[in-house]
Amino acid sequence: MSPRAMLFDLDGTLHDRAATLRAWLAEHAARFALPDGYAERFVELDDFGYRSKTEVVPQLVNEFGLPHDPQALLDHYSGHMAHAVPMPHAHEVLRELRSRGVRLGVVTNGWPAVQQACLDRCGLTGLVDDVVISKSVGLSKPDPRIYELALARLGVAAAETWFVGDSPRNDVWGPQQVGVRAAYLPTGHGLGGEVPEVVLKDLWGVVGLG
Repeated sequence: MSPRAMLFDLDGTLHDRAATLRAWLAEHAARFALPDGYAERFVELDDFGYRSKTEVVPQLVNEFGLPHDPQALLDHYSGHMAHAVPMPHAHEVLRELRSRGVRLGVVTNGWPAVQQACLDRCGLTGLVDDVVISKSVGLSKPDPRIYELALARLGVAAAETWFVGDSPRNDVWGPQQVGVRAAYLPTGHGLGGEVPEVVLKDLWGVVGLG
């Protein structure tokens, strides 16, 4: 049976966060004349976006002995979404699913202004039916209630829905707690004890989910 709805994570799933970060880091390094190795170390400490930049940047300033005020570097990071790009196949996948009548939602942790800017910049806003952002609703993945809220807002049941994402805990374990099947996209942390129903090769594999 074809799914009635698909819920997607944003960063690392519909948004190619790794590509966005690389583009911003190139500009960042040039603007502040940062040394070789800075960008690679930033990516390492960033941990796929799960570590606060208020911790990452001061550590980098200390490690590299930089003359810069950490706040100046942080302020520049605030504009990194100007480089945001969609994940390969994101537009094609969403359009194909919509043509089949599948309801589409995004469930993402983060701040509303930042995540909405990401959606807009990536050209994703008009391709989905609903967006649930954690700081807007007072719930964060993997709290089961955020998935239940997303299902209710789309008017669909868990059994007829897939969740697609790159976080083993937030996008596999979490949705499964409410009966939603999970398709894992391996662009972030590796699986631990989580067992998704499907491991995707790339985002295009979503169109084959049944």
